[in-house]
Order: sequence, then C-alpha cells, then structure tokens
Amino acid sequence: MSGWLVIAGLGPGDPRMITPEVTAALNEATDIVGYIPYVRRIAPRAGLVLHESDNRVELDRARHALAMAAAGRRVTVVSSGDPGVFAMASAVFEALETGPQAWRDLDIRVLPGVTAMLAAAARAGAPLGHDFCVINLSDNLKPWDLIARRLRLAVEADFAIALYNPRSKARPEGFARTLDILRECCEPGRVLVFARAVSTPDEELTVVSLSDARPEMADMRTVVLVGSSATRVIRRGGAPIVYTPRSVLA
Repeated sequence: MSGWLVIAGLGPGDPRMITPEVTAALNEATDIVGYIPYVRRIAPRAGLVLHESDNRVELDRARHALAMAAAGRRVTVVSSGDPGVFAMASAVFEALETGPQAWRDLDIRVLPGVTAMLAAAARAGAPLGHDFCVINLSDNLKPWDLIARRLRLAVEADFAIALYNPRSKARPEGFARTLDILRECCEPGRVLVFARAVSTPDEELTVVSLSDARPEMADMRTVVLVGSSATRVIRRGGAPIVYTPRSVLA
C-alpha cells in the first residue's frame, strides 16, 4: 500500500511546542483528520484536504482515516497534546482491530506531543516531580463510580494527580464531587494548581490550597494538578513555584 497514517499530537496550543517530527508529517500529508478546533490549527495549502468532525465521533473519524490511507492517501490524524493520552491513537487502533484485515498492513505511526499536564507542570514548577497518575474526570466513556474509586486510591497511594476534563457545561457537578472526595481524603492544605489554556494567549495559572478550591475555577480547557502530601510551594515576589521533591521518605 502506498498510503500511510500518522497519528500526531499538536501539543497544548503554542505552535512552537509542535515537534519537528509532527511538522514534517503535516507537511507531507494529503489529508488532515480531527476534531474541529484541532484541524483549524492547520494552515490550508494546495493539495491538502482538511476533514473536520465533531468531538463524539472518534471511531467514525478513525475509520475514515484508515480507509483513506488504504486508498493511497497520506493521512495525519491530529489530537491536541499527545495522541496517546485520552486522544485519537486508541480510537484508531480500536477501529483497526475491528476493521478490514487489509488495514493491518498499513504504515501506521504514532508521533508524540507535549501533553497539557506536562506543559502545566512546567509552568508551575515541578509538581509532578515524583510518582504521579493521570485521571480523566469525564464520565462519557466510564461510570462515575469508577472515577471516584480511582481518585480515592490515587490519594491513598499518595500520588500527585493530573485531572483532565474536570468540568463541562453538560456535567458541572462532576468536579464538585471530585473536590468533595479530595476533602474527605486529604488535608485542607493540599496544593492544587489550576492551569487553563496553557501556552495560549488565554493562559491562566492559579495555585490554591484544597480548602480554597472551588468548582468554578475549572472548565474543559483546564488541567488540575493535585499535589501529593510532599508537594511544596515556594513563595516569592512573582508567581509561586510548586514542586514535589524527588525523594519522599516513608
């Protein structure tokens, strides 16, 4: 087959955070496939077809991309951040596993990108400097009870936690419940970082204690970083620095 399929991460927003490897794939592609706002980050050019689709049609999008690659097109599927973190890589492979056998012979590559949590952590300092985990708070694809269980276990294990998709208009109560769980399990002074739209002109970074955290501080453009019990804040003249020491005593 002459076509290929690349699944690429566009990073958190700033074009300077797109890797050279991803830029090369975008430049070589005949077709770009993805969620509407991500595709619109790609500049139109002659010979390039942009395929925009809604946020809840990931499998349809993946099948379309695979079919075009099988027909000889050079296809790049774009995600924000990294394509393997709550993004399109898993959807493409799910479609591949259940699709025509011939699709398995395609040249398929996953190209990493800078995730929102890593960009947010870098802005704040080093809150993920020791063991950490990542939890998606959206209950579209998994039940809330599972999310709640994972939150409690993550706190019990004393991980720092990166929380994705904290609060949407359709489910504003989810993040309020998340804060309730954290308050049940953590001390009031536990450090939280609300990082909104990092690396874009709309960037906002807020560092608060758990006792001062409010649900409306987060939306779907926000990553919330929850410190472990060892996470510290260095106060200074400008923005505080949040970090978790590399060595944590038992």
